[in-house]
This record gives sequence, C-alpha cells and structure tokens, in this order.
Amino acid sequence: MANPFWVTSVTRAIPPLAHRRSWRTFRAAAAMLAATAVLAVAGCTSQDELAATVNSGTGSTSVDKRIVEISEADRGESVVFAGVDERGNPVGSDDFAGEVYVVNFWYAACGPCRVEAPLLEEVWQTYQPEGVGFIGVNIYDQPATALSFAEDYGITYPSVIDIVDGKTKLAFAAVTPIQATPTTLVMDRQGRVAARIIGQLPAASILSTLVADALAESE
Repeated sequence: MANPFWVTSVTRAIPPLAHRRSWRTFRAAAAMLAATAVLAVAGCTSQDELAATVNSGTGSTSVDKRIVEISEADRGESVVFAGVDERGNPVGSDDFAGEVYVVNFWYAACGPCRVEAPLLEEVWQTYQPEGVGFIGVNIYDQPATALSFAEDYGITYPSVIDIVDGKTKLAFAAVTPIQATPTTLVMDRQGRVAARIIGQLPAASILSTLVADALAESE
C-alpha cells in the first residue's frame, strides 16, 4: 500500500552558512529518495497512523513530509525516561544528559525495522566518537528476541525493552507522536525532540545530516 505525503507548515529562521549548506544537502538527498520512501513506509505503519503523526507537527521544516526538523524555539519539553535494556541493564535519559542522541522505536517482526537497522548502526558508528548516543525502544519483544535481532543485524547499541508497561514510549509520546513503527527521533542536548523520521529511514545520510545539525547547535 503506497502512502501519500502530507504537507506540513514551515516555520524556520534563516540558518548560518554552514547550516544552510547542510540543509541544502538534506533537501537534495530527501528529494532523490522520495519515491523510494513512499514504498518504504508501507509495512508496519498504516496510512491513518502516518497521517496523524505528520499532521500534528508545528513549527517545523519537512522535506519529504515524513522527515521533520523542528526549530529550537518550537521544541517541546525535555523527555525523561527510564527502563531496562535487553541485557538487564538500567538505561534512561540521565545517561544522555548534555548529549545529542538518537532514539529508534522498533520491533523484530517489523519489515522496515529490519531494512533500516544497518543504516542506524552506520550512523551510530560514525557519530559515536563525537559523543552522540543511540538507544532503541523495542515496543513488542522479549529480551531474547531483541538480543537475537541485534546479533543477526549487527546492532551494537542497546534497546529499552518496553513491552511490559510501555512507559518509555509514553514518555516520548507526551511530546511527539509515536504512532508509526519504526519512528526515529534526534534529541538535542537539552533532551528535546529536534527531528523526527516517520517510517523506514530512507538513507543513512538523512539521519547523519539531522544529527550533524543538532550537534552544530550551541550548547
């Protein structure tokens, strides 16, 4: 089932030169991948879920209508969460205090989640030396399934196992829609949602640009 794109409003100040170059690169990459992205969204995300997610955004810039970068002035509250990863280790927002980090909502049986997994790992490996954090939020699976997925797809960052009470998903859903799976968020140094990718990540370069933009912001 092909999912059409929805138009979101644009409210964005003119960025500095380096950021403008980054944004132009982002726009070009997203435009080239738009046709592929339509097909990629189909799978774990329903059309109604996708529409609700995209249409709720404000104060944002959207290039292919699924990829939304939120201006600093329009970001919501900082997200506070705590949980346990697939190895039984505690993990939470305190672990990422003062850092840019990426959150990916997924589960093992989700086809798009499988396709994008190597791309997420690629960005994680690229930006880990710069202090960028990565955390998955597994919304359906038991720890053994999540561990098997990580081994099969070469994922080295942890995931919160959120199947018991869903508290981690609820913490993020309080400030941004998380109806679609997968959904990927880029969090700024204040723990706020700086960017959102709805559905399957089209390319590692898209997420890389969003992370680089968040890193470029003043602390």
